[in-house]
Amino acid sequence: MKQERATTSQGILPAPFHSLEPFCAWALAKESERIHKRLASSMEELRAFYDAMLPQMETIVPYLNQFSLERMPEDAQRLFFLTLSFVEVTSAIELYGQPGVINGFDPARFLPVE
Repeated sequence: MKQERATTSQGILPAPFHSLEPFCAWALAKESERIHKRLASSMEELRAFYDAMLPQMETIVPYLNQFSLERMPEDAQRLFFLTLSFVEVTSAIELYGQPGVINGFDPARFLPVE
């Protein structure tokens, strides 16, 4: 059973992650929203988000793991959505060098179950 510790932040994100608040536009709940944001962003925007998130991932994951998905505080939930967006952006930065998938099918054909 996961321990449900209360967050001490009154901000948009939990206190240890306030430096990520400029990127809260990436805190998107739906996969389709994250895909659209990635495709609509420049590589410079993707790189800035990636560079901000990457060094904090070793701290973010254990922080989020203290909560169940059903009882996650709102600020931690936003951090969780940022983390999902980070995963969405990673392949664009590390593999493709562009927002879209190389030799992939039209993303409009992809219909995630949300």
